[in-house]
Amino acid sequence: MSTLGIAVIGTGKMGADHVRRIGRTVGGARVVALADPDGDRVKELAGTLDGAGAYTDAAAAIAAPGVDAVLIASPGPAHEEAVLRALERGLPVLCEKPLTPDPAGALRIMEAEQRLGRRLVQVGFMRRYDAEYERLKELLDAGGIGRPLFLHCRHRNAASPSFFTSDMLITDSVVHEVDAARWLLGQEVTAVSVLSPTPSSAAPGGLRDPRLVLLETSGGAVVDVEIFVNCGVGYQVRCEAVGESGSAVIGDGHAMVVQAAGRWGGEIAQDFTVRFADAYDRQLRSWVAAAARGRVTGPDAWDGYAASAVSQAGLAAARSGVRAPVELVERPPLYR
Repeated sequence: MSTLGIAVIGTGKMGADHVRRIGRTVGGARVVALADPDGDRVKELAGTLDGAGAYTDAAAAIAAPGVDAVLIASPGPAHEEAVLRALERGLPVLCEKPLTPDPAGALRIMEAEQRLGRRLVQVGFMRRYDAEYERLKELLDAGGIGRPLFLHCRHRNAASPSFFTSDMLITDSVVHEVDAARWLLGQEVTAVSVLSPTPSSAAPGGLRDPRLVLLETSGGAVVDVEIFVNCGVGYQVRCEAVGESGSAVIGDGHAMVVQAAGRWGGEIAQDFTVRFADAYDRQLRSWVAAAARGRVTGPDAWDGYAASAVSQAGLAAARSGVRAPVELVERPPLYR
């Protein structure tokens, strides 16, 4: 089997981590082109690779010789244009979340795929590849705790980056719980409510952190998400499913507990690239294997669209203080 040539769009923290992963932990692929508006940064990263071209324009990187697939890790507002460029060339795409910041953009991507008549876009909802989430999904699908009634979710970061906004708590953080809930339950989110306590004193000025987001689903379940991006402790993701005949919790495990000097304890991951390192590896291996056959198998453009629509409703609820319904178009046959 020939090696899959990948163009990586965006060389910030996430893009650089994917480049490292392709080079060290994923077989059958190599980075042949990189793109980032920061010319110095993209050249520096390209210099660590053998024969990778460095570009400041995403379209140029996507059109570069040897590109068989595209991995997009640029900021959300730049996703749509890059995805559409890749689709024009018939290339499989792995696009980090959000697929697009707004559902209208995601609909345009779906329309482009439908014109092609096949799925080529996968969205980077890597929790679907996490071993704990997979076990919880298997339990729920098998009816192990009866009909799901609640998902109680916790999503905490040690500190938010300087560019983080109140809207991004929903569009860039809670969006993971949105997709996980849809996937775990096999249901769509139908309405969103957002409650905001007095902001934490650790939150930068103007950031409404933390928040409590309530999701209602088409199957009658309720999902609550505590999003707290300046908790000061570490990166903590937890999910408890409560069903009619039992419950199950993931996210509380510790790889090692140390007892020494009269104390005991374990480590708390400080970063999502640590907590979900294995999930990112498994996601990328799966995508590379599928892309080598000219297809994708993971979360699709419909999943990206649905998550964007829920995020839009969440923003409306946060601004108005009123429960907001989620509006979805009819699901096209390509995504059923």
